[in-house]
Amino acid sequence: MQRYGRALSIAIAGLSLIATSAFAQQKVVLKASDVHPAGYPTVVAVENMGKKLEAATNGRISVQMFPSMQLGGEKEAIEQAQIGAIALARVSVGALGPVIDDLNVLNLPFLFRNTAHMQKVMDGPIGQELLDKVTNNPRAGLVAICWMDAGARSVYDTKRPIKNIADLKGLKVRVMGNPMFVDMMNALGGNGVAMGYDQVFSALQTGVVDGAENNPPSFVFDNHYQVAKYYTLTEHLIVPEILVMSRKTWDALSKDDQTLIMKYGREAQLEERALWTKYENDAMDKAKAAGIQITQISDKTPFQDAVKPVWDKYGPKYAELIKRIEAVE
Repeated sequence: MQRYGRALSIAIAGLSLIATSAFAQQKVVLKASDVHPAGYPTVVAVENMGKKLEAATNGRISVQMFPSMQLGGEKEAIEQAQIGAIALARVSVGALGPVIDDLNVLNLPFLFRNTAHMQKVMDGPIGQELLDKVTNNPRAGLVAICWMDAGARSVYDTKRPIKNIADLKGLKVRVMGNPMFVDMMNALGGNGVAMGYDQVFSALQTGVVDGAENNPPSFVFDNHYQVAKYYTLTEHLIVPEILVMSRKTWDALSKDDQTLIMKYGREAQLEERALWTKYENDAMDKAKAAGIQITQISDKTPFQDAVKPVWDKYGPKYAELIKRIEAVE
């Protein structure tokens, strides 16, 4: 009887081993969301990351991309990732700031001197520390994979060219749903209107807002240029974007799979940057060809001075970090 019991326990142990092994071999399809259309640099970079994962795991892990806001705006994507309904969400730091307060330092207007300065910061220890802040926040339910470039954000509108700060006065301008951006636009003389990215086109069309602010590819390739004919290079924000993974999905993966995702995520960060540069140039060419009136701001000092109240309100708690960011050469 004892021998029979021992044989049975060995058989059960063997079965559970087979079950565990079978589970490890199960196909995992990582659902990914992006508000931007197919072919957009962030979309392509995440799709390529999926192809690498597929090749490295013999098809066991793959990425299924849902571009063009198929799964909703960025706020919805964050919420879906938090509950594990989707695996990957590529979102702006502006949208994630309300969830992870430390990221709001990157949302300060005119924080970075230029795009090259931003890249140097995000590729270095400060960038890694901020990724860790996301991953280590127990309430967020997210794991930060990598940064992605989104160029510089500028103002576009349906009413008039903005040649100086006075021209912004009274314009209703859509900003991302973050109180800092509403305050920023109000400080610049406009009326900041927070709304989801998925609502911007119709809001411009119907006059709910007079303008919005974003990078050239978003302005052009999401067709906002069809209704807003004035694009002003204020470059008031250089806000990186971030690829986050659902903590629930992450925890279900093996350590080896997690390592692979981080490795290919880092490669996606650099690959997206190269794709971005070309895409941004193409967007500007298309805007010019469509007769969009593009205005350069030769002296940004009045704009920088105007947002001082925003720095006074939000900056003090990031004082040390701001010093470190400004010190990056």
